[in-house]
Amino acid sequence: LDGINLRRLALNTLRKKIAVVSQHTEIFNRTVHENIAYGKPHATRKEVIEVAKKANAHEFIMAFKQGYDTLVGEKGVRLSGGQQQRISIARALLANPEILVFDEATSSLDSESEISIQKAMFSVKGKYTIIIIAHRLSTIEHADIVIVMDKGKIAEMGTHHELLMREASLYKKMRKLQRLGELRP
Repeated sequence: LDGINLRRLALNTLRKKIAVVSQHTEIFNRTVHENIAYGKPHATRKEVIEVAKKANAHEFIMAFKQGYDTLVGEKGVRLSGGQQQRISIARALLANPEILVFDEATSSLDSESEISIQKAMFSVKGKYTIIIIAHRLSTIEHADIVIVMDKGKIAEMGTHHELLMREASLYKKMRKLQRLGELRP
């Protein structure tokens, strides 16, 4: 990590450098502000708003009558899946990690929410090292490098376009299968 052998870093130190946004978001029966600031409870309103904007969440938060002071209910029942994911992204950004891991962060979302999450993911490109784990290939089309795993090993790597240009590409095959699935009623 930044030229340092990971084996030389204490596990605590390494964990502080990484934030994860997973498929299953943990939302608490607290306010929007408290949910975003969960890992940094003394975060200022300004800090929370700043990361919410980067996470594409500010607009929907401000549509709530009480804005950032809105109680979201047990497990975030007052929020859609896409809204919950954007809260999770804002929470991860507030931690100011060096590495952001999106683990199937768009897999259970509708297309509109997926696009919003993708915009949030790529809005911070260049500031963090971003690792996206996804089966939905539309999520990774704009990645700098795509690594295709097969049976726990690297099968191929390259950009989205490079992998599509290869004749016997596993990525190309997966893309074709996903496109066929999207066309079915």
